[in-house]
Amino acid sequence: MRTLDVRNMTIGALLLALSLIIPMALGGVLGVVIGPFSATLASHVPFMISMLFGPWVSGIVALGSAIGFFVKLGPLIGLRAAMHIPVGITGALLLKKQVSYPAVLAITGPIHALLEGLIVQPFLMFGNSMLYGESQPLALFYLVAGGTLLHHAMDAVIAVLAWRIMRVFPNGMDGKKVNSLM
Repeated sequence: MRTLDVRNMTIGALLLALSLIIPMALGGVLGVVIGPFSATLASHVPFMISMLFGPWVSGIVALGSAIGFFVKLGPLIGLRAAMHIPVGITGALLLKKQVSYPAVLAITGPIHALLEGLIVQPFLMFGNSMLYGESQPLALFYLVAGGTLLHHAMDAVIAVLAWRIMRVFPNGMDGKKVNSLM
């Protein structure tokens, strides 16, 4: 197993900080909450960018996102955000196999949506849930999964744009590695 270098740890720490700050400062403010579905603009961007730095960095940044959403919006939204962990790790592993960054974000979108839709089901399967009153589990699955897919796509555009902007800085990423990911 390869150890993390100081550069990757520093970038990971900065992305972790962003993944905590975005839900804490903007969760419920710069977004929408409809029952078990919530979307905070740019909340996926730190974990999406962290995929470029490997599975460990991505997993830790995604965990930070889950903690931030748990504290700000409660356990159900926190559990949904915890689904960023397997999605981020999957994306990082695909990048290691030389899949392009935009393709990785497209591939992980449906996985992300499915996981978030499934994680809310145990809370909704009991009909008259204390959390959301009378519920239709299949309709709520579609709401969460469909909303997540749309939210993932919007944040993927932001992540790709941010990554392309970062490429212009000469002391930024290794040019060969960056060009091979795009």
